[in-house]
Amino acid sequence: MHGLGFRHNGELRPTADINVTSLVDVAFVLLIIFMITAPIMQGGVDVQLPRAEARPLQPKEGLVVSIDRRGQIFVDETGLALDDFRAAFPAMVSARQPTGVYLRADSRVNYGVVVRVLAIMRASGIGDVGLVAEAEEIGR
Repeated sequence: MHGLGFRHNGELRPTADINVTSLVDVAFVLLIIFMITAPIMQGGVDVQLPRAEARPLQPKEGLVVSIDRRGQIFVDETGLALDDFRAAFPAMVSARQPTGVYLRADSRVNYGVVVRVLAIMRASGIGDVGLVAEAEEIGR
């Protein structure tokens, strides 16, 4: 009887085997939960739409970057070319350490210019940019 795991007095010896059935069951349950929740967590665009009742932007609250309809970039009131903006913006951010950065873009400006400006802001360490919009009139 020594070959079956019994001790000499008839007791069972403890064995160091892993119960693989329970392990596989838990793994399958976790896999099913992951397969159900993964599509739910994807998708969606993180957009915060402007509101008409929002308080007006105060110029001293942060750094305001504007793009006019020709694609000219302005930091506060100073006009810059795209290459100059790329070189100067990181230094402005580190020197001023603004509480917020806001982007005002003309509705007729090329979308590519806005994307390039946002990319430069991101590369400068600004993770959160407020997109400023005019309040829409009711009845339009």
